[in-house]
Amino acid sequence: MKGINETIQKQLEHRTIREFKDQKIPEEVFGLLMEVARRTATAVGMQACSIIRVTDQELKYKIAGVCNQEYVARSPELLIFIVDQYRNYQIAKEKSHTAETARDMDRFFSAFTDACMMAQNVVIAAESMGLGTVYFGSILNDSEKICELLKLPELTFPVIGLGIGYPNQSPQLKPRMEMKLRVFENAYAMLENYLDEIREYDEEMRTYYDLRDPGRPLDSFSNQVVSRYNNGNPKRQEILNIIRKQGFDLMVK
Repeated sequence: MKGINETIQKQLEHRTIREFKDQKIPEEVFGLLMEVARRTATAVGMQACSIIRVTDQELKYKIAGVCNQEYVARSPELLIFIVDQYRNYQIAKEKSHTAETARDMDRFFSAFTDACMMAQNVVIAAESMGLGTVYFGSILNDSEKICELLKLPELTFPVIGLGIGYPNQSPQLKPRMEMKLRVFENAYAMLENYLDEIREYDEEMRTYYDLRDPGRPLDSFSNQVVSRYNNGNPKRQEILNIIRKQGFDLMVK
C-alpha cells in the first residue's frame, strides 16, 4: 500500500501479547518510553494524568486477581495510567486558591482522555522497539480495590493497565470489521440491517484462534456482542460511585 512507512507498518501489525520472555526491559529503554509518555499531547497543557509503575511482585499478583487474568502478574513491566487532578489541585492550594473546579467532570474526562492518549503513545513506541504490549481494561473490574492497592488519593482514578515486555508468542492478526461501519461523513449513519452488513466479518471471526484458548476458534462477532451484554460485571456498574468516592463531583441532576 502506497505511503506505508515503518511506523504505520508496525501499527498495522499490532497484536496483543499476553506471554513475555523472562527478560527485563533495560532501564534506558524504559526511560525512553517514559519520555514518549511525557511528550504526549495533553488538554490545555495541564498534564493531568500519571503512571503507576508496578514493580512489587505481590502487588502484581493482587492486581492480577482483580483482573481475573493470572498473566497480568507475569508482565515484565506493568503500568497503570491514572487520572491525576490531585497534583494540580495541590499546586493551586499552595498558590492560595481553592480550585474546587478540579472536582468537576470536565476536568475528570480531560484527564481520562490524557491517560488514554499517553498509554497509546507508549504502545506505539514500545512496539517500534520490538516489544509486545497488552492493555488491561480489566483493572476496572474492581476500581475501588485498585484505588486501595495503589494508594490513590482523592482526585485520582485508574484508567487502563498496560503490560510490556519481549514477546514470547506470535498470535494471529485478529480480524476487524470494515471501516465503512465505523467511519461516517458529516453525520452518524444508521443502517437498516447490521447482521447483513457484518455477515462476512462474522464468518471471518470464526477462523480466529485466540492463544488464551488455542483449541477452538472464537465465536462470531454478533454472538460475542450478545454474550458481552448478557454478562455484566456488577463492580464495573458501580464505577460512577467510586469516581464520586475519589472526590469528583458528577453533578447528576
